[in-house]
Amino acid sequence: MIGSSVHEPSTSASWRVALPHTTAAVPVARALVRTALAEREHAADRDTAELLTAELVANAVEHTSGGHPIELVVELLPTGCRVEVHDADPKPPGDLTRPSRGAPDPWQEHGRGLLLIRALSASCGHRPTSSGKAVWFRLPAVPRPRRPD
Repeated sequence: MIGSSVHEPSTSASWRVALPHTTAAVPVARALVRTALAEREHAADRDTAELLTAELVANAVEHTSGGHPIELVVELLPTGCRVEVHDADPKPPGDLTRPSRGAPDPWQEHGRGLLLIRALSASCGHRPTSSGKAVWFRLPAVPRPRRPD
């Protein structure tokens, strides 16, 4: 039979890691997400999870003060994965949950991160925390090709 099935982990798992408030946190966060998804043989798209995590962490580093660490939370669920980045700034991210007023300037290096998160995630958002805010995205589990019997 030809088709696809969703590989669902039997249990949920989560990780919470403090990262330095520097650009060095970006590759570390990508590696942590990639490793978490690979170790659990999770069905969420690893490349997309890494890209969106890198965008959230880079935004936290660039747009918040450096006095506090950034926190990465990765939750693997049977239905997909959820990634949150916590920072100490309570101000909501710009155009995360609503479309921006226009297309990004093709000559600018910035201005596409939140657009990518909106476009590639199943859902995204932000919420206040006791120490600032958490910005998050969710990716669904994706079908994996079945191997012939």
